[in-house]
Amino acid sequence: MAALVAALVAATLLLLTPARADDAAAAQSIIESQIQAFLADDMATAYSFAAPSIKRMYPDESRFFDMVKRGYQPVYRPGNFAFGRSKLAPDGSGLIQEVLIQGPDGQDWTALYSLERQPDGSFKINGVQMIKAAAPVT
Repeated sequence: MAALVAALVAATLLLLTPARADDAAAAQSIIESQIQAFLADDMATAYSFAAPSIKRMYPDESRFFDMVKRGYQPVYRPGNFAFGRSKLAPDGSGLIQEVLIQGPDGQDWTALYSLERQPDGSFKINGVQMIKAAAPVT
């Protein structure tokens, strides 16, 4: 199953074009700010970076924060993280940002952030897909 997910992610990334530097920088700033808010247990700030579709699914900060704490521990409490590739949708409506992240347990992950452009031109986080890194072969 993990191989199928990885193949689908790779195919999606190939269909997208490299992001412009300013779009990539904006997306990375949003992601980093949300992670910093999670680390500070600042629900309001973390929630402010969520796209409207996410806010419809989690209509208040508390539900959103609980979902992240339960299902996205590496994002909620990363050991460390670094940005990878950024890809922009051909029409500029969205961006995928790869984040290499280490969870609180030391497990490595790739977090694929999906950001959607808002009417004012800014980006909001529309979802995160977590892919567990394969164990090293010894």
